[in-house]
Amino acid sequence: MPLKILMVCLGNICRSPLAEGILASKLPADKFNVDSAGTGSWHIDHQPDERSIAIAKKNKVDISNQKGRQFTTSDFDAFDYIYVMDNSNYWDVIQLVENQEQTEKVKLILNELFPNENMDVPDPYFGMPNGFDSVYKMLDKACDIIAEKLIEKHC
Repeated sequence: MPLKILMVCLGNICRSPLAEGILASKLPADKFNVDSAGTGSWHIDHQPDERSIAIAKKNKVDISNQKGRQFTTSDFDAFDYIYVMDNSNYWDVIQLVENQEQTEKVKLILNELFPNENMDVPDPYFGMPNGFDSVYKMLDKACDIIAEKLIEKHC
């Protein structure tokens, strides 16, 4: 059975769909399943933001078929690793844990690049025109590290 990784942001239309697509493109699909969710419910069943789709496509990653969904407590059992995009979402997810095992699954994604610095991936939704490009580059670097660790540990 494939190892399951979940990417989480606020609305599941900008950062987490990008992280899902980027990481999935770096892992063998027969051994890993990558998904994404949002802590909020505003964009359930919506396609990712058109700017996320465009920046992914520019980098040869297709996220256009993804559909938004909300994080649920059952995700703690369904997924082996849960990466959140920022501290606010981290605390939203941590509020739902029931035990230490669930807590240990939840990690800030940029801690892969900057260990223990607890940095946020900025939300590009209301940001500058190059915000999606900057976020893509950050997530790409973090996902390189995650993919390397996952392949080394589980393949």
